Amino acid sequence: MRAKVVTIDRHIIDQERKHPGASGRFSALLYDIALAAKLISREVNKAGLVDVLGKTGATNVQGEEVQKLDDFAQEVIVKAMDHAGHLCCMVSEECDDIIPIPGKFETGNYVLLFDPLDGSSNIGVNVSIGTIFSIHHKVSPGRHGTLEDCLQPGSRQVAAGYIVYGSSTMLVYTTGKDGGAHGFTLDPSIGEFLLSHPNIRLPEPPARIYSVNEAYYPRWSPGQQRLVDHFRGMNGESGGGYKSRYIGSLVSDFHRTLLVGGLFMYPLEKRAPAGKLRILYEAAPLALVCEAAGGRASDGARDVLDIVPKGLHDRTPLFLGSRHLVDLAEQYLREGSES
Repeated sequence: MRAKVVTIDRHIIDQERKHPGASGRFSALLYDIALAAKLISREVNKAGLVDVLGKTGATNVQGEEVQKLDDFAQEVIVKAMDHAGHLCCMVSEECDDIIPIPGKFETGNYVLLFDPLDGSSNIGVNVSIGTIFSIHHKVSPGRHGTLEDCLQPGSRQVAAGYIVYGSSTMLVYTTGKDGGAHGFTLDPSIGEFLLSHPNIRLPEPPARIYSVNEAYYPRWSPGQQRLVDHFRGMNGESGGGYKSRYIGSLVSDFHRTLLVGGLFMYPLEKRAPAGKLRILYEAAPLALVCEAAGGRASDGARDVLDIVPKGLHDRTPLFLGSRHLVDLAEQYLREGSES
């Protein structure tokens, strides 16, 4: 039998048919995200051949030095998304405030929140990087988007996903638990994203793999230290036998966890008592993907999708992966705070 070739466009149309009365605007919004991903992928693959490496000399709202590719990805996504009439506003990790839709364009009923290029400082050493996106319904009255539209809990996301630019370019997205998580690999010979990973599920039983920056061990809470000691088999309890795998690029670390299982952690530490990762652009969208694939996402005490951000750039600790391991992490953190 010939394998059925399913493009991302075809997949989105098939999903749309399951919702009678759908206007097609949400589908078109996903098409535009896929187009932006192709453009960014092309530029990432030319890094080293053209002048896209290095820093711009500017600093973003997070206090981080802006890379040239950050600027490029930011501009590509905004220009690909601002004119089609699907969005009421956008918000980016790179920008201090809401990105309005220009007055000459029609507005729509969706909000796009995104991290244009996660891990961009790694591009010079050929480490995989990525884009993360989140989509919400507009909830405020009026034509233009407001903070009320942006500061919604992750549980209200209409869709979320990420693109990883590595040995191949892959787009993974979900419309929530009932929609599943699906992965599409870009075939550069035809310029199309093809369905390569339908209905992704985290492996069960969970892989004995953990991912965390262990250089921060001295700054962690006692509970976090004991958790990692358990994985290493150093705490005298039944544990150990776990492998440590850490890349240092959030999308890449999560992508590996999603496909092979295990636990990704970015815990709070003394220099980041509120956590490091942004709720809106990193934690919430990856949490939706993780839970759609049968996993869990926690800040160490509660589900990430239940967090209601108070500001556009609020941060959180993050534990993502196999449900059993996220539950175990919460147990160690809870016991550590009680001791």
